[in-house]
This record gives sequence, C-alpha cells and structure tokens, in this order.
Amino acid sequence: MIQLILIKNGTLVSSSGTRAADILIDGQRIVAVEDAIDLHSQSQIQNLQSIDASGLLVFPGLIDVHTHMRQPGGEQKEDFYTGTCAALAGGVTTVFAMPNTSPAIIDRATLDLVLELAQHNAVCDYGVFIGATNTNQHLKLNNPDLRECGLKMYMGSSTGDLLVEDFGPQYEHFLHYPHERVIAVHAEHEPAVRYFGQHGERRPHICAEVEVARVVALAERCNRHVHVCHVSSRREVEIIGDAKARGVPVTCEFAPHYLFLTTEKEQGTTDAGEPSSYYQMNPPLRAGDDLATLWANLDVADCIATDHAPHTPEEKHSAKPPSGVPGLETMLALLMTAAHDGRLTLGDIARLCCEGPAQTFNIAAKGRIAPGFDADITLVDPNELWVIGSKPLFTKCGWTPFEGWPVRGAVKQTFVRGRLAFDNGAVVAARGSGRRVEN
Repeated sequence: MIQLILIKNGTLVSSSGTRAADILIDGQRIVAVEDAIDLHSQSQIQNLQSIDASGLLVFPGLIDVHTHMRQPGGEQKEDFYTGTCAALAGGVTTVFAMPNTSPAIIDRATLDLVLELAQHNAVCDYGVFIGATNTNQHLKLNNPDLRECGLKMYMGSSTGDLLVEDFGPQYEHFLHYPHERVIAVHAEHEPAVRYFGQHGERRPHICAEVEVARVVALAERCNRHVHVCHVSSRREVEIIGDAKARGVPVTCEFAPHYLFLTTEKEQGTTDAGEPSSYYQMNPPLRAGDDLATLWANLDVADCIATDHAPHTPEEKHSAKPPSGVPGLETMLALLMTAAHDGRLTLGDIARLCCEGPAQTFNIAAKGRIAPGFDADITLVDPNELWVIGSKPLFTKCGWTPFEGWPVRGAVKQTFVRGRLAFDNGAVVAARGSGRRVEN
C-alpha cells in the first residue's frame, strides 16, 4: 500500500502569499515542505505516489465552520454524505454542522445521535455544534466530555425552533460555557424582527445591529469568546471592528452571498428564471453599500463561511419559503474569480478559508501546509473558466443562487488526511471516511 505522496511543482498558497514548493505526505500527515524534494531511498521510492501539480495552486483544505447538513429530520434537502460530497467538490475538507435539525441538537443524546450519523456517512472531516436553549445553560458543566465543536445560540429566529431571545438565558450561557470554547451566535434582535414583520418590513439592519452590540457587551463582561455568524451590514462591521480594537474576545465570519449578492435579487427572479424566494435568507441580503463595506473590511473578518443552507426547489417555491441557500460548491470559485479581478488576494483566501477558521475554533493540525499538519490539500487550476451550473451539483437540493455565473478557478483534486477524496469531478472517498475534528 502506498504511504508516501509527493506533490511536486505546485504553487503553495498561505496568508503570507504564494511560493513554489514540494510537499511530502506520509500517511495522514505532511512531513516535509521544501523548495524541491528528491527521494533517494529505494524503500521510499517503491512506496511513493508522485503527483505533478505544475500550473496548479495548492491550498490547505478549506474549513467551513458554518454549514447545515440537515440530518436528522431534513434528509430530503441534504444529509452528511451528500453535504460532505459537496464540500469536497468545493475544495472544503472540514465542515462544522449547525444544530437546528429535527430533533435539534441540544443535549448529549441528540449530539451523540448526530455524531454517529456523521461517523457513518461523512466523506470529509467534521464537527457538530450543540444548540443553546432557555434551559440548558449548565449542559457543558454537567457533561464536560461532550464532543461538540462549539455552542450555537440563535438570538434571533431562523430555520428550526432554536431561539434564546431573553437576556437572562443569554447571559447565563455566556457565564457558564467554558472560557476555552467558542459561542457562535445568530445575532438578530427577535423583538425587533417581530415588530418590523408586523409592519411589513423584513429584518432591517437594526435587528442585527442591536443584537451584535448586545453580543459584544456580553462577551466583554463575561470574557467569553463569541463568534458572530454571517455579518451582513456596515454597522455590524463597525461594532465588531471597534470591539476587536478594544481587546474584546470577538471573532466573525462573512458569507459569500453577502459578498456577491444584493437585496435587488429579492425583488425579481434569478438568472435562471426562478422566483426571488430562492434568495430569501436570514439575515436578508443587503444593499450595495453594505456589500462594498464588507469588501473594504475583509481584515475585520476571521473567516469566510458559506452558511450552506440547502432547501428543495419545491420548498423554495412554496407559499412560505424557508430561508437559506446552498454554497459549499461555489465559495472557492467565486473567491478565486474575485481574486483574479483584484478584489482580494490568494493570501486572503487562505487566511479566511483555511488558517482563520482553524485559529478561531482551535482546530489542531489543520488550516496550514506545514510539517506535522494533517495532509488536507486542495489543488486548484486558477485559469480554468467555467459556468456555475454547467457541472453536476453534489448537494442534494440540486440548485445554486449563482446559476449561470461565469467563474475562473476549478478544484481538480481534494485530499483529506493524505487520502484522495475528490478527483477531477468525482468523489472517490468512501462513505464514512470523514473523522470528527478535536478542538
């Protein structure tokens, strides 16, 4: 059995830029990264697979810390197998799954259930959040060996029935969740959401602005690491940037749909002629000035995460369409295209999609191409031109809000811990080969 893999002649991408280098993989780990690696040992050569990455960019495997695998309870939309296949196709080698499933992941029993489903079905590595409720503030204290990747608190309503809108339970979660762990929040002020909804306005900016300010205050008072999900507006960026400057332990993520789509999409039809409900999400899409603010303040973001939230076309066509869009397969191509257009650098992509997520969630041995790290590798052809939707989608929902968009940059191969998992359009990883990450 081949144990050694040598990736030669590629261009490695990190937050500091690009460099030409070779990578030697032994089993699941990277053992050497050098300008040129030549093996002379006969035993090594006999057990060697050499991959020529000439003309390709070599990224660390991308880490998406905000996805909805929909299992259990929403298998018609997605499951751990199809969702992680979509991840591999997009160059993503680790996903974190959100807890708003059915049943919701709110205690040891439901967490263990979902971890078992992931263990038997995932083809990339994974973590699973546990959900905050109005009554489980002491869950981690009573179960210190829970295997969750973090706590997710819905301070505003969204898909599912997880909601902690009152200050008391919110505060108690911040008080009792361990210091070394991350509290990820959906920050919209629920009373404001309801008020504006009653007046015919859907989740305006102030709903997020009020709750992000509260989140920062809670993090500062309780000295807890809080991670603000899917930042979408100018004022949120300002609040978070100011908090970071003052040393408040707050991190945040931007999502591709808020970087590339604007509110005008909700007022017409998609490029493929689908109804505007395809673009409905929480928080809503924003205007162009908010989008411009996000692009101008990428330094405030710690991660780009897709909030991959698949729903079937039938559900999106319904009288009460659910919120959310899929995104795992399109994130890297969109960002590569933006890099080609000069809106960010390749180093920015590595920081926001690889190194930043690993650092934010304390994921050991992932996010970098360096000796001792997991051999999670994504090989990308930076010059391949293609149109989103022209290739079959792996997500079970079968659609994308970016249908018809021309992009530059295509994933050619994805390796998970040294094993080829995606190869030129085909998932080759065995079902259940993914592993839970420890963080």
